[in-house]
Amino acid sequence: MLQGKLVYFAAYKKHIGFYPRTTAIAKFKKELVAYEGAKGSVKFPLDKPIPFDLISKIVKFRVKENVKRAAAKRKER
Repeated sequence: MLQGKLVYFAAYKKHIGFYPRTTAIAKFKKELVAYEGAKGSVKFPLDKPIPFDLISKIVKFRVKENVKRAAAKRKER
């Protein structure tokens, strides 16, 4: 955990569920268009290569979001 939760993963029979929050889904919408998903989730099918570079970009984005949010909360105090 880095200033809060970053992403979640879940394993299913035919896919990996990836849950990076809705802000990350919106930010990487173009890169994620090839995958099924919903407002805050993405399904990476197990019969296709996992896009580790994209996942890395999303996690880095989430780190920045969390750090920024934590800094803003500290300023409020």
